[in-house]
Amino acid sequence: MYSGKNNRIRQLLPLYGRLEMMLLFRRPLRGVLRFLMVPIFVLALCHAPALGAGEEGAVRSEPLAEQLRERFKTESFSLGILLQTQGAFSFEDTDFNGGRAWDLGSTRIDFRGTVDRNFTYRVRVYFLSQQQSIDARVGYRFSDNLQVVAGAFKPYLSRELDPSPANLDFVRRARLVGAMMNTLEIGASVIGEAGPLQYRFGMYNGSGVAGVTAIAEQNDNRFLYTGRLALVVEPSGGHELELGLNGAYNGSRDEDVGNTGLTSKGGRVLYGGYASYDGSVFFGTAEFMQSRFDVAGTGNGVEDGLAVAAGPEETITGMYATAGVRVAERHAVLVRWDYLGFDLRGDTSDRILLGWNYDPTSLVSFRVNALADFSDHAGTQFGLSGVFQYHF
Repeated sequence: MYSGKNNRIRQLLPLYGRLEMMLLFRRPLRGVLRFLMVPIFVLALCHAPALGAGEEGAVRSEPLAEQLRERFKTESFSLGILLQTQGAFSFEDTDFNGGRAWDLGSTRIDFRGTVDRNFTYRVRVYFLSQQQSIDARVGYRFSDNLQVVAGAFKPYLSRELDPSPANLDFVRRARLVGAMMNTLEIGASVIGEAGPLQYRFGMYNGSGVAGVTAIAEQNDNRFLYTGRLALVVEPSGGHELELGLNGAYNGSRDEDVGNTGLTSKGGRVLYGGYASYDGSVFFGTAEFMQSRFDVAGTGNGVEDGLAVAAGPEETITGMYATAGVRVAERHAVLVRWDYLGFDLRGDTSDRILLGWNYDPTSLVSFRVNALADFSDHAGTQFGLSGVFQYHF
């Protein structure tokens, strides 16, 4: 006799076989279909027993997690910890998707709180496998709707940059973040809201956290100015829709542009917009960003193995669209399209990601991604990545 779980698995096996037969008659699409088929089959096996057991209606008690919160989460002092172990695998013997390796991911300790007379503080120390950095700020809260902060922290440049690494939809952020901005800047920002309208205006050095140890060398008396306006709508039923516009101007000369290896002569502009929806079952985000700047030290020639056309201005275009569904209380499946293009270098890339997120407890979670990248320069590549994390 088969158990209920075994019966579900036996029912899925003929479907897997039929999909394999389809590949024999569609050779041009074989790689793409195989990429899509295996994660879907694995996800179906994972979700079948959970759905059959009625997990979505279960309420789990977590007494140890509650003890931690009572001891270390107060208004004046709150301790946060993020521990991540990541794994990456490339189907080809290349460095795509990080090659084939284990990594620490984003590992950090976070201290924050509010003290007398509405002053705030926050210190986050990151212990990464490649480097160590710090996010430190102090602030003043004028009211529940207006505050100012100063120090080293994430600039409000992209909706994809906003969430903590612990709360990302996928293992890594969309590529437009790394290509167009520093994830930490030193400066000051005004954060506020007026009814459904939210606003963020900031002024930073524009050189990233390198300025922490080399402010005199990085300072050229020019700054990065950022602005965001967002409209947040919360109709009945627990749904939330957010529409936003981002813009920035970086006057800093010889600025390293993200992780692209390009250098801006100065006067770089960045602009874009996004839409984000969050409901009880469905959720998703779409964002467009573009950056224009004059490239330092380029002309006719070759850079990073790519032909560089004549002309001083580079335009980087990035966009992504994410759609997800919560298929059970602690499970979600997602799909993302991620585009990144360089006009001057003449290189574009489309990336498709499939994701499965599972939260066995409120402190522990897993994310598993399958990736397919279609690039003008590198061709088609496939990979897998995952993260196992503890977040308190």
